[in-house]
Amino acid sequence: MAIQVEGKIIETNAEGFLVDSSCWNDAVAEKLSQAHGVALSESHWEVISMVRQHCDKGNEPPSMRELVKQVRLQLDDSKAKSIYLMKLFGASPAKMVARLAGLPKPKNCL
Repeated sequence: MAIQVEGKIIETNAEGFLVDSSCWNDAVAEKLSQAHGVALSESHWEVISMVRQHCDKGNEPPSMRELVKQVRLQLDDSKAKSIYLMKLFGASPAKMVARLAGLPKPKNCL
């Protein structure tokens, strides 16, 4: 499977995760979000950026429990709830955030 962004073909796997994470940029995230029915808002970008920064420090993409913990520590306690993240990213927020952030699927996600 592949997406076209800014005239370039970007390969994704069967689940929509980038094959080469170095291809990620904001335009790729926008295209992936459209393909998965997520309209990105400032709230989405806040979480995506936080997860990318988390992984830039050598960490794995967070599972749901770790994602909630990171939101609590880095963003806002009121946003550190599964319900909030599900409203933004759907039924599997950790998986969708990783996908849109150009990261591999979190280890504990089905």
